[in-house]
Amino acid sequence: MDADILIAGAGPAGLVAGLALARIGKRVVVAGPADDRPSARTVALFDGSVRFLEALGVWAALAPHAAALATMRIVDDTGSLFAHRPAEFKASEASLDQFGFNIENADLTRALEAALAQETNARRVHDLVTDYEFNADSCRARLATGETIEVQLVVAADGRHSPARVAAGIAVREWAYPQVAFTALLDHTVAHGEASTEFHTREGPCTFVPLPASATASHRSSLVWMMRPPHAEQLRDLSDSELTRAIEKQSHYLLGQITIARRGAFIPIQGLTARAMTAPRLALVGEAAHVFPPIGAQGLNLGLRDVAHLAEYIERLHPEDAGAPHVLDAYERARHGDVLSRQIAVDLLDRTLLAGFLPADVMRAAGMAALSALAPLRRFAMREGVMPGVGAPSVMRRISRRAERS
Repeated sequence: MDADILIAGAGPAGLVAGLALARIGKRVVVAGPADDRPSARTVALFDGSVRFLEALGVWAALAPHAAALATMRIVDDTGSLFAHRPAEFKASEASLDQFGFNIENADLTRALEAALAQETNARRVHDLVTDYEFNADSCRARLATGETIEVQLVVAADGRHSPARVAAGIAVREWAYPQVAFTALLDHTVAHGEASTEFHTREGPCTFVPLPASATASHRSSLVWMMRPPHAEQLRDLSDSELTRAIEKQSHYLLGQITIARRGAFIPIQGLTARAMTAPRLALVGEAAHVFPPIGAQGLNLGLRDVAHLAEYIERLHPEDAGAPHVLDAYERARHGDVLSRQIAVDLLDRTLLAGFLPADVMRAAGMAALSALAPLRRFAMREGVMPGVGAPSVMRRISRRAERS
């Protein structure tokens, strides 16, 4: 099989990598089983990620399935003596029409698969990669069918247990949190008003994120509820009606009467960072490189920045050899600060909520008070949350106009 680049993994990060690298003239193979089954998981795509998808010609197909996120609301529900007042962050304050859009994972994957199928420089195979042989000038990979492929570069988008990363000998740092995340899709009677609401509890954040109306419900949201394992075990055994009452209570009835449209899984919360994002003839993207708790919608947005940077450096530095050492070195340097800063911020927020430690409560309350009171600081924090101010991929930098929603 002839190709320049093999993308291992066919989740959203891998599919976007296939599109982006094919568009710069590379012959790509995207390998891995498709997964566009309906689930209770969604992804909030920040403005820079939307711009990337616009540039790839995919956003027009996604826009009808996406809900704008114009306001981010944070409610301290810890019961602390130093609980801060509810804080609202409006995209308009940062000269944005919206922070981004929320979309169901299945809708995102389906549109990306359709776009990749039309790409002349891309080949889609639904088999797993079973073996890698990394050399100085190329990598030889074997598919589950026995077919082999020799490429300039392997892009590992094959998840937190990444076989490609393991084959290259890249070590990781892994850790676990004493938390479980429950996901669900909800119908409700009160409009969300394009506002995402995050309740900070002693067991972690509980977040309600807008979704667009459906044929059967005018008001919809997705739920990511982080909690300690004993609480998760209690909720797991509840009927839908009992679980609905628990969700309404946790939401402080913000969304009115709730109906569970799709009940999701209870997922243990873990963290992972790769010790390096590259090895000879290999680049890691997405969860093959970094896994965070589902706080602040950092996961896929970070992975798409990985992909955008990689495509940018290949095109700019060495379009003839996608896996050239200086290309991978530039990619490694570009991604280090962004990944590290997000990992520290997410980890710190989560641990301060779990700690129940008075100084941590004071620190968190003081930080929120400063953000609420100081408009320049608030604008800076909002922009940094959406996109790093320094070193962002060029395709994602322009974030001042509304994405087309045709």
